[in-house]
Amino acid sequence: MDRDQVAAWLAAYEQAWRSPGTAALAGLFTPDATYQQAPYDEPLAGLPAIEGMWEAERDGPAEVFRMTSDIVARVEVWYGDPVQQEFRDLWVIRLVADGRCAAFEEWPFAPELSD
Repeated sequence: MDRDQVAAWLAAYEQAWRSPGTAALAGLFTPDATYQQAPYDEPLAGLPAIEGMWEAERDGPAEVFRMTSDIVARVEVWYGDPVQQEFRDLWVIRLVADGRCAAFEEWPFAPELSD
């Protein structure tokens, strides 16, 4: 999948949010897709669960909002053996035409570790 395909998917996601009902979700997600609303939350599993969340979370198709997007990578890092620290990061990476990184943004998340 290239950047243009991801951008088209994101535009379709926004259009679906702005449309009544949840019929458009079948074109965005597979029947067994998962949808995780926060890094350490359990994901919703399956299109019916996603549809239920979708309707519960939005104010309706007339909801006023503006959306912008970047393509991100999710990176998981474990330090130590046994693991002493764990991170699940989101990286926003902007690449230039020759493939080099022009901007890098990291959003680190770490759970509380118990002894």
